[in-house]
Amino acid sequence: MASTPAGPARVPSPFGDARELSEFFAPQRTGSDALPEPEPFLHNLTRGVLEVLAGVREVDQLARWLTEDAYRKLVTRANLATRARSARGAPASRPTHAILSVHHSSPADHVVEAVVIVAGPARTRAVAIRLEGMDRRWRATSLALL
Repeated sequence: MASTPAGPARVPSPFGDARELSEFFAPQRTGSDALPEPEPFLHNLTRGVLEVLAGVREVDQLARWLTEDAYRKLVTRANLATRARSARGAPASRPTHAILSVHHSSPADHVVEAVVIVAGPARTRAVAIRLEGMDRRWRATSLALL
């Protein structure tokens, strides 16, 4: 590689510049007609999230089904739950929740917004989830445990 007084010469990448790469590897939106029914996914994702917060499942196991922002928020919430259990001296235990109902609607072609009602031993809670079709599968872009 030849050097100039300003520094080494720039060798062009065979893959193009970084902007082209990010566009190439960016998730591709998928229309609802090419996606599976969202309700089984909502059931499984809700159970997975509750198990992560209970400390019996690693959050990494759900990474494939979450966007980066939703994943980071779940990691933060799981860390807080772990610290709270530690402060109380309570061990992690498998949650005994029953999914009572799933309500979902589709405000756009590749989007599903849902509320999953979950009954636990002490109280009934709601999990709000927004799914978007990306790369021919559902991915959660937002999660909220209410």
